[in-house]
Amino acid sequence: MKKVIIILSLIVLAGCKSKKIDAPIPEEVKIVKLALSDVDNFQKNRAYALGKRILMTCNTSKFKPFTTSEATQSVINNITLDKLSKTCKRYRQFYGDFKDIQLTEIYLDKEDATTIFRYKALYTKKVANKELRVYMNNENKVSGIKSMDWEETYQRKK
Repeated sequence: MKKVIIILSLIVLAGCKSKKIDAPIPEEVKIVKLALSDVDNFQKNRAYALGKRILMTCNTSKFKPFTTSEATQSVINNITLDKLSKTCKRYRQFYGDFKDIQLTEIYLDKEDATTIFRYKALYTKKVANKELRVYMNNENKVSGIKSMDWEETYQRKK
């Protein structure tokens, strides 16, 4: 009788084993702010150079297309001189000439292992308040570039 009780107790305990639930990751955990010093200088320099190259097109009207070692194929296909020219025409009219970009924050998107470089774009006119985001994948290739109005706090927009 004791053996039966012990065996049944073991079966009950084995049945009570906790189960792993695949709950969605909360938004605030998916995106993590990194210290500027935590990111490799090669990656920071690459993001800066590629982001600045896009915006310099507005001043020079010349764009050197990205290579497959610099950007993903979708970025290469989407960034054309025609598209940049239309955007640049509007930007130069409202914001003046492009001067430089200033790195303000870096984030890591844990969901897709993308590093997001957040730059404040500097233009000659004081009314310019623009942001440039450069998305770098784990292969150090640009996987996305987005320009938007500057906001003091980071908000996820892809």
